[in-house]
Amino acid sequence: MASRRVDEILRAARADATGDDDVSGSLAAACLRALPVSGVGLAWMTDQGPAGTIAATDGPAVELEELQFTLGEGPCVDASRTGRPVLQPDLARTAPPRWPAFADGALEAGVRAVFAFPLRVGAIRVGVLDLYRDQAGPLSEAELTEALCFADAATLVLLHEQAGSQLRGATPPFDDRAEVHQATGVISVQASVGLAEALVLLRARAFAEGRPLGEIAQEVLAGGVDFGEYDDDGKGSG
Repeated sequence: MASRRVDEILRAARADATGDDDVSGSLAAACLRALPVSGVGLAWMTDQGPAGTIAATDGPAVELEELQFTLGEGPCVDASRTGRPVLQPDLARTAPPRWPAFADGALEAGVRAVFAFPLRVGAIRVGVLDLYRDQAGPLSEAELTEALCFADAATLVLLHEQAGSQLRGATPPFDDRAEVHQATGVISVQASVGLAEALVLLRARAFAEGRPLGEIAQEVLAGGVDFGEYDDDGKGSG
């Protein structure tokens, strides 16, 4: 039954898409219609954490996908890391001690519940399907089953889109954030730290200044920011 539902979701997403590159957006929109949620996001994930947003419905979903990418914390990060769904039906109660920075942004955006489903093939991280809701409360058993079917469909869509990009000779979607990875390498040299700590420093500066991570990364690559000397909040000397 589940595989039949996944096939139905995939056929509908392909039928509604305006092109091969829009199937993920079509699937996110269908998920929004099928479940009692107010936003849906699809994020690429790597072993290092969020690698970028592949699709998001209008409203808080866009904001919160970017927030999790910038912070490197949140339900999608934990779901990808553990390989298990992260179900948070009452963010105001449970999120602040677990993800303090993310919780502040989510609650300010009017999101009261988040359900994150890891998209994996064996041990390989592909992405995460994030469901956002503006009212607290759990998913029912039937709704959870439906969400898992959408997660299975999303995994196949993301694998197809990545393979399609590679076959066409284009850069895979998650490399849209190539500047972040390049800037992380630059910061690693400037600050004489490992790549993981360099990414933490980059994220800390973006969060401290309230700016997108990619924007800070571009400044690093342009030579406008130097992490050769930095303080505890990652502001650096530039």
